[in-house]
Amino acid sequence: MFHALVDADDRVLSGDARFAELNDRAAGRAGAGLALAAVGALVRIARGLRVPVARTVTIGDDRVDGDWHVRAVPGEDRTVALAATLLRERPAAAAAPGMIAEVSPPAGAAWTWEVDAGLRVTRLAPEAVTRHGLDPVVVLAQPLAGLFVLTAHSDGAMPLLEAVSNARDFAGQAATLRACGERVMLAGHVRHDVGGGFAGFVGGVFTDVPEASVPDGLTNNFNARLHRVLRMPLGTIIAQAESIRAAVDGPVDAHYMDYAADIASAGRHLLGLVDDLVDMEAIERSDFATARDPIDLGEIARTAAGLLAGAAAQAGVTIAPLSGEASALAIGEHRRALQIVVNLLGNAVAYSPRGGTVRMRLKRRDGHVRLLVADDGRGIPEHEQPRIFEKFVRGDDSEPGGNGLGLYIARRLAQAMDGALTVESGAGEGACFTLSLPDAA
Repeated sequence: MFHALVDADDRVLSGDARFAELNDRAAGRAGAGLALAAVGALVRIARGLRVPVARTVTIGDDRVDGDWHVRAVPGEDRTVALAATLLRERPAAAAAPGMIAEVSPPAGAAWTWEVDAGLRVTRLAPEAVTRHGLDPVVVLAQPLAGLFVLTAHSDGAMPLLEAVSNARDFAGQAATLRACGERVMLAGHVRHDVGGGFAGFVGGVFTDVPEASVPDGLTNNFNARLHRVLRMPLGTIIAQAESIRAAVDGPVDAHYMDYAADIASAGRHLLGLVDDLVDMEAIERSDFATARDPIDLGEIARTAAGLLAGAAAQAGVTIAPLSGEASALAIGEHRRALQIVVNLLGNAVAYSPRGGTVRMRLKRRDGHVRLLVADDGRGIPEHEQPRIFEKFVRGDDSEPGGNGLGLYIARRLAQAMDGALTVESGAGEGACFTLSLPDAA
């Protein structure tokens, strides 16, 4: 991982040690221009559109190439905060002349994806975002099973799994998109490493699926209906509003740019509500379960801080470096734990006064790993504290944004991972939320 901040002229204002190492290898230095060309292009896109942008880019030298998922978040002062996660490293092309050529995806696919040898997603085509509202930040580096629910044939065959065992191409794998419940068909071409071993798939998604190819009951899936009725139209509205705001087709009157910004903001709020309703439907099912993997709660906290760096800077709030233990392994699901921490940090930033500080602390106690998120806000009266974890209840209805589902979902997710989410606060004293998960040690 790395984090960095660049100014309006793409000069490096700050960056952690990992970023400095990469930037120095590209002949850059602190205070000078950003030397990582691919990252610089992403910075300029985010600044021009004035919205967060995420891409997978390659950063490397003559020895090693690294595929990084980089998120660029613009601030009001035209600074851009960067947060990146390393997906994989491989020998640089110049250093490995015997490397097998890139593999093409299956022909005719609606959109494409790629996974490594561990079946973790390394690339997601932009069409997956525009067509289905998928979030690359959530999907990338996660298991393929987090993106698709695979369906066995009537004889029990699973083409994708058989292809993994035999390191060969596959086709005709029925599946359902977890995010929206849409039925799809998967195919993939195998990728080999330098030594000829299995290195993953370059896959395609086919959306024209016959009714007989999937089990009954999915046609009325709640998530699928939300996707069809709300998610896709809202995504189109947001994209068009941002295009007007960015004046991509020529000069636009300043008043209309402001109107477009309001439309985009309202669209994102509604899209967030759709996502929360989808999550609520999922967590309230009797068969809902989360993964039981070792996860580093310290790394998750730092990732969440990077994702919210731009919003915090815009609000004039500082997210202090994580204190306490640098890392602590807990048992849970990485994606769901990150979702909880992003929610807690986002609330802390939103309710902190300008000039305030949000603090995180990591500690172990009584067989659990605890992450504390504290703010300098107005606090929550004791009699209100139980209510803020209920559906559609907000801590302060006078504040803009929010729908009253975030903390309800966060607590249910924590409980699903055999953990807990609690709050300590008092009127005028700020609030401290604690996420507790079982210790993996």
